[in-house]
Amino acid sequence: MRPMPSGTAIAWRAPIASDLTDLAARGRLQFTEVVAENVDPDRPPAALLTLAEHVTVIPHGVSLGLADASTPDPARLQRLSSLARLFDAPLVSEHLAFVRAAGTPDSLHGDVLEAGHLMPPPRTRRMLDIVVENIEIAQAQLPVPLAIENIAALLSWPEDEFDEAEFLGEIVRRTGVRVVLDVANLHASAVSRGTDAHAELLRFPLDSVAYVHVAGGEEQDGLYIDTHGHAVPDAVSSLLSAYVAQRVSAGVPLPGIMLERDTDVRAEAVLHDLDVIDAAVAEGIARVHA
Repeated sequence: MRPMPSGTAIAWRAPIASDLTDLAARGRLQFTEVVAENVDPDRPPAALLTLAEHVTVIPHGVSLGLADASTPDPARLQRLSSLARLFDAPLVSEHLAFVRAAGTPDSLHGDVLEAGHLMPPPRTRRMLDIVVENIEIAQAQLPVPLAIENIAALLSWPEDEFDEAEFLGEIVRRTGVRVVLDVANLHASAVSRGTDAHAELLRFPLDSVAYVHVAGGEEQDGLYIDTHGHAVPDAVSSLLSAYVAQRVSAGVPLPGIMLERDTDVRAEAVLHDLDVIDAAVAEGIARVHA
């Protein structure tokens, strides 16, 4: 099994496959991540297999729907399992989100209703029980540990009984699941709710973080949109520095920190963002030792 994520990294995307291989050859890339729905376990891209010989590859799902009312689809879990075995991955990851209204058609709808987006679940005690059950089902079927990612939530539900940090912390306590901390998503959610992202960060279950996501976005009409296609903004890199400083102050080794880009996947744009991430990490470490 490959080691847990470490260092700074870039998610695997076909347009920059050769650039990632070059980074790995120079020792600047120790891990990467692939979107599970984009890779057929029986026919993986040759360039990805080559990279997997040298770095840790984490399968990352986007459609499992751990906060759906229905239980996780066995076929989706099987795909994550197959990819984990293919890459000797130390874990797999998914989002804490609901993505569909049902697992099967019903009398009212002739087909399953897909949101086409990662939606925030109502943070209620009932939903907490549902999420815990779904995560336990997933963990029982996966060959490696599971990590769940906080999403960019542009809304909160009026019936919420927990805030995001409380909800995520209770899930971790009850299931032992690991966390993918997405600092860009945390920033987006805080802007939407009018809260302090730095204060919320410190209330997250940071001891359970398996690795960190960073991505770019832009402000639109008072909202921060997590586009995964713009440069990493100062607010997000500042949040990353704060996380690094907190972990270093606690004497805890840093997990891997990875850039996600889904559009404008040019080598120069991606490498610029990687430099921003490296600088933010260095700034966080320097803050502790100043």
